[in-house]
Amino acid sequence: MTEIRPAMVADPFGDVTIDGRPVRLDAFHSGGFTVFQPKGWGYRSGLDAMLLSACVASGFAGRIADLGAGSGVVGFSAALRAPAATVTLAEAQPIMAALCRHSLALPQNAAFASRIAVTEIDIGAGRVPRGAAGLGDSAFDLVLTNPPFHPANHRRPPDPVRDKALFAQDGMSLGRWFAVAAALLAPKGRLVAVLRADRLGEVLQTLEARLGGVTVLPVHTRAGAPAERIVVTARRGTRAPLRLLEGIALEDAGGHPAELSEGIARGTATLPLAEM
Repeated sequence: MTEIRPAMVADPFGDVTIDGRPVRLDAFHSGGFTVFQPKGWGYRSGLDAMLLSACVASGFAGRIADLGAGSGVVGFSAALRAPAATVTLAEAQPIMAALCRHSLALPQNAAFASRIAVTEIDIGAGRVPRGAAGLGDSAFDLVLTNPPFHPANHRRPPDPVRDKALFAQDGMSLGRWFAVAAALLAPKGRLVAVLRADRLGEVLQTLEARLGGVTVLPVHTRAGAPAERIVVTARRGTRAPLRLLEGIALEDAGGHPAELSEGIARGTATLPLAEM
């Protein structure tokens, strides 16, 4: 699938390592924020993160949780887009949580760093450990997540950090992931997730048992091609029926980036899910 790629920031000090691992500085939203991301290992955020953050309206003023935060791109973007929001980054892997903390200390992120908290927690650990880590039930107005959504029968990467970012671990099914996300929502709170399009059936079955107002936005790499991603939202405390929106294309039929795609990369575009 076509990627929205961050810009690598020139580092005058040469190679950088965090906890002994090489990292690179990536700038997003035309330099609006900068994060440390894995270099030659792990998983670097790009398109999926930008799709999620484009579902945060600039006027949002509530509490946001980013589940499976990785290097923190979704949460950083949400904080930048919504100046009145507070954000909690929840990440299970210690090295990725460390990247988030180091990125928060960068001067490029000083404008919103005080509104972001990082918590190192396996969200499948149970209600009590989650609560102690700052992920209490009914505590968030918006939950954003890019869960590990690759099927178990796909080829697994040798790098364990990347494997944990892409594949469910230790029985943490997609259904259980969404059950935790739903529990974190305050009344009328909203969940937004980005997934592979072929997981739609499983997603609908899981969400409609817990939340209402499920809305699906298909994302096409190229106009006229099948959708490869879906962005899904659902709300707590409503019985509104399922809605399927007109899909968006990141490239035109000739393979050229669409204006919307460029706006998503710059952080200036807002997807229709943000207003629901």
